Amino acid sequence: MQNFLLKTRFLFIVILAVFTACRTTEEHKTITIATAANMQFAMQELADTFTQKTGTSCDVVISSSGKLTAQIKEGAPYDIFVAANMKYPQEVYAAGRAKTKPKIYAYGKLVLWSLNENIGVDLETLESEAIHHIALANPKTAPYGTAAVSALTQLKIYDRIQNKLVFGESISQTNQFILSGAAELGFTAMSVVKAPSMKSRGVWISVVDSLYDPIEQGVVLIEHDATTKPEAVAFYEYLFSEEAQEILQDFGYSIRE
Repeated sequence: MQNFLLKTRFLFIVILAVFTACRTTEEHKTITIATAANMQFAMQELADTFTQKTGTSCDVVISSSGKLTAQIKEGAPYDIFVAANMKYPQEVYAAGRAKTKPKIYAYGKLVLWSLNENIGVDLETLESEAIHHIALANPKTAPYGTAAVSALTQLKIYDRIQNKLVFGESISQTNQFILSGAAELGFTAMSVVKAPSMKSRGVWISVVDSLYDPIEQGVVLIEHDATTKPEAVAFYEYLFSEEAQEILQDFGYSIRE
């Protein structure tokens, strides 16, 4: 009888352990979000809020939209692609890597930013002899770089200041040029200068919208072997929720109906 009780107790413990392990696995779901560099700070708040609401962890991979697109097309294990424009999500969709057609989740804003508060931060300052380096993201892979080049071209000063331009591979590297003082000023996303950790740093101005095409930022769900994680679908839907859209607006993004 005693042996029977011991065996029964042992079996109960094993079953309980397996059940607990299964529950732990289910309760700690993780998704990987490929995120354009301009969304770095906003995405962290969105991911944290989503995790608090759902219990799903979010691994955020940050790079230029062009580089992330190349990685996704090569089979990178991302679950969702939050890009800086619509061109790259369209490429992912055309390559058969996306479950959904690209959809605009926000419109980005371009700013001119400097850590040197003694510099008059305006577009006319760019031609000053006191300015030796102007940072912007690589227009070949980063939409905010494309917007900056468009603005400079429309102002008819691109050719005159071309030798001052310093290109970062993404907005993140561009920000480092500005923050380190390697560039006296530079073009970045409004979402960067509105981030809590950046709000009190330097001086910035918004670049007039008419100087560049609207920065339509798109998102797609990534499909792997004809499957998509339900948690990724939940984050995709959350991105368009009222709460998430308010967070995006707090970071300077425009939300249009």
